[in-house]
Amino acid sequence: MKIRCIIIDNEPLAAEVVQTHLNEFSNMELVGIFNNPIEALRTVENDNIDAVFLDINMPKMNGLEFIRSIGSKTNFIVTTAYREYAVESFDLDVLDYLVKPIPFVRFLKSINKLSQKVLSEVKDDQLKDIKEKSYIFLKVSKKLIKVKFEDILYIESFKDYIKVFTTIDDYLVHKSLTGITEELPKDQFLRIHRSFTIALDKIKEVEGNTVQINTKRIPIGRKYLNHAKSIILDDIE
Repeated sequence: MKIRCIIIDNEPLAAEVVQTHLNEFSNMELVGIFNNPIEALRTVENDNIDAVFLDINMPKMNGLEFIRSIGSKTNFIVTTAYREYAVESFDLDVLDYLVKPIPFVRFLKSINKLSQKVLSEVKDDQLKDIKEKSYIFLKVSKKLIKVKFEDILYIESFKDYIKVFTTIDDYLVHKSLTGITEELPKDQFLRIHRSFTIALDKIKEVEGNTVQINTKRIPIGRKYLNHAKSIILDDIE
């Protein structure tokens, strides 16, 4: 995944230093370099920019004014020769504050912080999408069948196929258990055996190293035992 960024600095040499540092990171994509915030405004608002490396003392609009005008649309890393704006900058929730000249080791810390934040935001968005979705399409023979998550009881693996057992019908699908489990909401479904993934809210009882769903007694694999029981028992509580 590429992290899209821009540089805003009216000092060409300072912008070149940031660009040279960015070139050392394969996950960073420099979209553009701008002399002042006004020129960069449209790019930040329309081009899905993940980070802005921003000087403070610039003509027309200074860096702090620009941050206030943009708000939380992106991550800001301040690059300035002045230390006295640090408190005000962090009050505006900037990701980091770099004082020129910027050593590469210090710049590396900013990139690590930025990478972790962007990755976290992506994961949060993916989790949100999964939670908002209430169904999955299963390819059965030549048809795509819509199955609601709330109807799924458990899924059993049969070599190259899986069988999805629901309150309505059972569906044989050419898919791996790992693949289908990754598509299901993690707070609703749990893999408890190399051959079984279950719906947590459909568990009737736990006995020994097994769970019962409807009339089916499903084993909990040794590899999954500790984690599965902690999740299941917490869910039941």
